[in-house]
Parts: sequence; structure tokens; C-alpha cells
Amino acid sequence: MLLLLTDYLSQYFTFFTVFNYLSLRAILGVLTAFIIALIIGGPVIRMLQSLQIGQAVRDDGPQSHLSKAGTPTMGGAMIIFSIAVSTLLWGDLTNQYVWVVLLVMLAFGAIGWVDDYRKVVEKNPRGLPGKWKYFWQSVFGLIAAVYLYANASTPAETSLIVPIFKDVVIPLGIFYIVLTYFVIVGTSNAVNLTDGLDGLAILPTVLVGGALGVFAYLTGNIRFAEYLLIPYVGGVGEIIVFCAALVGAGLGFLWFNTYPAQVFMGDVGSLALGAALGVIAVIVRQEIVLFIMGGVFVMETVSVILQVGSYKLTKRRIFRMAPIHHHFELKGWAEPKVIVRFWIITVCLVLVGFATLKVR
Repeated sequence: MLLLLTDYLSQYFTFFTVFNYLSLRAILGVLTAFIIALIIGGPVIRMLQSLQIGQAVRDDGPQSHLSKAGTPTMGGAMIIFSIAVSTLLWGDLTNQYVWVVLLVMLAFGAIGWVDDYRKVVEKNPRGLPGKWKYFWQSVFGLIAAVYLYANASTPAETSLIVPIFKDVVIPLGIFYIVLTYFVIVGTSNAVNLTDGLDGLAILPTVLVGGALGVFAYLTGNIRFAEYLLIPYVGGVGEIIVFCAALVGAGLGFLWFNTYPAQVFMGDVGSLALGAALGVIAVIVRQEIVLFIMGGVFVMETVSVILQVGSYKLTKRRIFRMAPIHHHFELKGWAEPKVIVRFWIITVCLVLVGFATLKVR
């Protein structure tokens, strides 16, 4: 909205032309979302406490988690709100990609909100039944996939880009829809599985989201794209404003979510943020790089798959508890140690992701 205003004012005051620069609007997006999250964080936590919207804790998990019972949850709503407001203020609202990412985030956030509401307000331990959660994730994931496929204007937008190999580009055709669906839904659930310790999911989300923002900026700039041998997709650069808002809102939330957490994001936050990361990776044609940079999310998901598969086939468990962060807790690692070490792993994996830009 403010971009439209500054465009109008630039006719009379040349100073306002500076707001046409993506880099400046990205910086303002970070700061705006961060400040909003800080301002509303305290009131949101107090409101959740007054409504007795508290986290339920499993008694078969790490004993240290029993003290977390009753901690306000559904705090992910403040992340979504901060991102949405900041993006609407500083983003180009005529850009289709901005709306796709925003609407996917809101749609998956709505699914998570229903699940959280049923668990913590209606006291239904099942929340939103798994089949219905997956159904609505599939519906929204497929809508986004079909829209992006139908509105692709160049072959590069529907081809799989393989990092490192500059000449390996795989045309997907209709299978682009299948890949996009699995990336969006898979990433949404992977972030959800990771959200089990104080701050464990949000900082990796911030790091990966910020990195994807850089990829978006480079992909949307024809000179940088040609130099780095990555596909140029017009208009994609605008997504950096959303990614910047995600970084700011995520850091603002981490202020309250860091150990010991004052609030948890709940499914409303984790499902929404995971889906946003997935659709951004698809738009900037970096699905494989997302898999690399989000290695912690992948590790958490694989640990659950292996645990369930092993128990069904052999009645034995591979890990003491899944997802894998609980396994390390039960081995004796203090919660902050698990969290920080997973953060360190994410930093390294994001750097590997950036390295793929030059190693070709």
C-alpha cells in the first residue's frame, strides 16, 4: 500500500523514488514486522493466558517438558499477522507472486488454527483429524500448484533446476503440479514436526526464509540471474519483501519463544510458515536447495517415518523417541543444547545452499 503512495508522491518529491528499490523495502519489511511482533507479543500472550489457551504435554516424553504444560500456544497467529501487515505495507500488491505466497500462508494457517483451537479450547486431544488436515492441505497445495502452472510464461518456470550442474534442467510439464504439491505440503508438515522445543523451529525457518529471499532477489534480476546461471523469472524479486517480513516477524516471535518459552507458535504458525517456505522455493525454482538448507526439517521428518516404519514392521523403535530432537533429550542433552546445535546445523546448511550459486 505504501508503495502506491510513494509512487504517487514521487511525482512531486523525487526523494520518494528511493522506495522503488527492493533492498530498501526489504529492510523496512524486516523492521516493520519485527516491531509489530514485539509490540503485540506481550498483549497476545496475556490474552492467551486469560483465555487459558495452554499447551498440553505428553506424559511419556522428556520429564523436563512437564513444566511446559499450560504455556500459551497459538502464538503463531502473531507471526502471521506481522508478516501480512508488513508485506501489505511494503510489497508490490500488483505482483501475483506476493499474493500467492500470502494466501498460501493464510490458508495453511487457518488449518493449523482449527487444529489448535480444537485441542486447547475444545479440549479435543485429536484436534483436527489427520485425514481432514491432510485433505485441506492437499486442496490448498493443489490450488497453488495449478495456479502457478497455468500462469507460467517461460519453460524455466516449470523445469526442475539441479544445483551445481549448470546445464541440467529437467522439463517437468504437468508433473510440475505434482512436485509443487509435495514441496508445499511436505515442507508444511516438516516444520510442524520440528516445532517441539523452545525456538527450535522458528530460527531455522527464519534462516531458510531469509536465504530464499536472497534467491528470489537474484532470480528476479536478469543480470544476476545470467551471471549466476540460474533461471530468470520476472517479478519474483518482489518476494524478498515477504521473506524479509518473515525474518522480522520470526525474530520478534523468538524474543518470546526463546528458552524458557513464554509462548508456543502451535500448528497455526508451523503449518503456515512451512507452506510459505515451500511455495517460495517452488517460485524461485530452488526446490532441491530448500531440501539442503532445510536439512533439519528433513531430518526431523525422516526420523518420524523411520520410527513408525520400524515399529510397524519389527515392533522395535530406532530412536528413544521421535521426532529426533526428543531422542537427544532422552539421551541426556539439555534442551538448550539440542536447540542451539540444530541452529548451528541450519546455519551450515544454509551456507551450503548459497554455495550452490557459484559451484556450477
